[in-house]
Amino acid sequence: MSSSSTPPARGSRLALLVVGLCWLAVLFDGLDMFIYGSVLPHMLEEKALGITSAQAGDLGSYATFGMLVGALTAGTVADRVGRKKLMVSCVALFSLASGFCAVSDGVAVFGLGRTLAGLGLGGLLPTAISMVSDYAPRARAALTIGLLMTAHHAGGILSAYVALWIVEPLGWRAAFWVCVVPLLFVPVLARFLPESLSFLVARGRTEEARALAARYDAELPAAKDRTVAGAPWANLLDLFRGGEWVQTLLYWLASFGGLLLVYGVATWLPTLMRGEGYELGSALTFVVLFNLGGIVGMLVAGRASDRFGAPRISAIWFALTAGGVFLLSVHMPLALTFAVVFLTGVFLNSAQTMIYATVSIGSAPSHRATAVGWTSGMGRFGAVFGPWLGGRLLAADKGDWGFTAFALAGTASTVFIGIAALRTARPERRDGEPRHLVATG
Repeated sequence: MSSSSTPPARGSRLALLVVGLCWLAVLFDGLDMFIYGSVLPHMLEEKALGITSAQAGDLGSYATFGMLVGALTAGTVADRVGRKKLMVSCVALFSLASGFCAVSDGVAVFGLGRTLAGLGLGGLLPTAISMVSDYAPRARAALTIGLLMTAHHAGGILSAYVALWIVEPLGWRAAFWVCVVPLLFVPVLARFLPESLSFLVARGRTEEARALAARYDAELPAAKDRTVAGAPWANLLDLFRGGEWVQTLLYWLASFGGLLLVYGVATWLPTLMRGEGYELGSALTFVVLFNLGGIVGMLVAGRASDRFGAPRISAIWFALTAGGVFLLSVHMPLALTFAVVFLTGVFLNSAQTMIYATVSIGSAPSHRATAVGWTSGMGRFGAVFGPWLGGRLLAADKGDWGFTAFALAGTASTVFIGIAALRTARPERRDGEPRHLVATG
């Protein structure tokens, strides 16, 4: 049998192109997101911009507030104007905003820069997930999304080395100048990233979709899910139609606890560990291990979710995360602490991503960005609260309680995603299409 007759080969070149470009975009997203937490110990030590521990927590929340707004608006905008345009705009925005941070002369200006960066960061991630989900093989959808999210943690690892190799000799501003470099990737993304075939078909741009499919020998999606023009909020309202409002709220609540945990730990891990007596180099090693664990966890969770279901895996992972985070509040030998940080990274990061995978896989193409964007956006309230909470506890000299608070958030997400997993364990529809895990109309 010739290779051309093998169905899985169709569109593989296009899928590889999309995943590769989105992976690089998310890598830069991760670098920009984690850079603040990586340089924060140095900024606090030298009292850069005159910031205190409490102000540092507020600054961390400014970026996540921007991400909240970006995620909430990005899904609706992407489902209206296209995934590609929004991705290009988001990379340009957070790159330029990092330059704004680099030249800031006070806490207010720096905070504005981080808020603007958050708008781009928050908009990029759900849009990239939606784009990759459009092209992923159905049987490997969760694994493909997990592969994409390894880039986010590769960016976190890169941020630790930027802090280690650049901040000491050149100062904290140099780290933010490094985060401007992704601006050079914008024209590459604009030139080579194709638009989503499903989006083009859903919007009635069939000739454009047909030409793109022919160029890469890809299968053209069926034109059965067209969005009604002039109804920008219809996609959001569809998430609450029928009895699906319960499922939607469960995923939003689980995402709230998950992102509180993710961004609380990401922002304060180096600082809290340094408060335990570790040197800056050792504290940054925790960042590297945490994100290495994230990369491993994405691949393991993605494969397991494709087999057993993303909601179920997410619930188990959150329970294991809560235990790992709580252990970090206990003084342990250094080697054991390294192991706990790594395993916590394995479970924490992929637990949250499998919420996105569940929503993305269960959403119709024309509504996918809205569903993922609002799940991410509502979770961003937790992302805002996490860094703020850590700063308040540290300022009150109760840093150990930070790990306990984050562990409780993980426990809450276990409960919410666990209930959602039970509600989605239902037979497939009689027409052969999987039941939507989040209502999409």
